[in-house]
Amino acid sequence: MVYIRRDIPEGRKSMEKTLNNNQVIVAGEIASDFTFSHEIFGEGFYMVDLVVARLSDTYDVIPLMVSDRLFDVENSHIGEKVVARGQFRSYNKHEETRNRLILSVFVREISVLDDEEGEAENKPNQIYLDGYICKEPVYRMTPLGREIADILLAVNRAYGKSDYIPCICWGRNARFAGKLKVGEHVAVWGRIQSREYQKRIGNDQIISKTAYEVSVSKMECLE
Repeated sequence: MVYIRRDIPEGRKSMEKTLNNNQVIVAGEIASDFTFSHEIFGEGFYMVDLVVARLSDTYDVIPLMVSDRLFDVENSHIGEKVVARGQFRSYNKHEETRNRLILSVFVREISVLDDEEGEAENKPNQIYLDGYICKEPVYRMTPLGREIADILLAVNRAYGKSDYIPCICWGRNARFAGKLKVGEHVAVWGRIQSREYQKRIGNDQIISKTAYEVSVSKMECLE
């Protein structure tokens, strides 16, 4: 069974544009129970982790934000395979003296896959973003000579909001991205990836954290 979130449009053209400029599809295995996030006008939103396999033997753990009107969030679904479509969204969470960028896939459609369907879906992880460079790109080279560039993309959302999505580019995409200016309009295609890192707290405590970003496979200027 497929569950589809249906929004009431306000300005159809504007709504369609903001739906099309941020498109995500991910398929994988649910790896956690649903935990309550927040409620808006009686609609509850819950977080759950999805394990998505890469082409290599590794995987990404991607957080999904799911409405209780879309899926049964009261019971455990650990181990079930699902495919979810939606948007990659961000918000700032205030922590002590700084803001932390929190990223997750806002789910608009989700369905459970059986084993055969799961193989047919080939565990996709695809994202398309249409946005604007909002921070000076950082171009660098690894000790092994691999080119990397980090960019921060502002993607417009309905009702005057924006999502700020960190992206990482490699090789020739990195060279291209490193020359972009703040304000340039670009489109990127790629996948969402998770990355663990260590952070020092105080003098002797180190904790593990997870960062999320878009690994770019294709990029082009739109204007």
